[in-house]
Amino acid sequence: MNSGDELLDIVNEQGTIIGSAKRSVCHGNPALLHRVVHVHVFSRNGNLFLQKRSAHKDVQPGKWDTSVGGHVDHGEAVPDAVFREAREELGLAGISPKPLFTYIHRNDIESELVASYAVTVDGTPTWDAHEIDDGRFWTFDEIRASLGKNVFTPNFEHEFEMLERHLM
Repeated sequence: MNSGDELLDIVNEQGTIIGSAKRSVCHGNPALLHRVVHVHVFSRNGNLFLQKRSAHKDVQPGKWDTSVGGHVDHGEAVPDAVFREAREELGLAGISPKPLFTYIHRNDIESELVASYAVTVDGTPTWDAHEIDDGRFWTFDEIRASLGKNVFTPNFEHEFEMLERHLM
């Protein structure tokens, strides 16, 4: 199945599964809320790894974004998606992600119920070159200095505010 044909669960605002639809349909109908996981990958000194989305992505290509982000597959549990996405995108295994918060992100293309997690790692992750064009650790000051300058995805900018509040 190509990525546009993958089946996603449709959920209500509480996360209860109420149906399913192909990814290509979800990414064209903001009325269809689907589940997504984000993993914020921190270095031991507190810097945050960000990925530069592939220029081939259909949503926000070439923008810097959350360390790991991906859909929860049809029938998949959210924690399983966290481990799968961290392994697929950054080669992370043997991690202990901690749940942070859940929120709904809506735009003109789609609506996502996002479950955010955090993990601390040693070393720099190795990313999937098909999914990610670049990656590096950023200080919070570097991120703050680039907010509102079309560097990051709108979703990351929104989530970064929540992340800062949560970590304080």
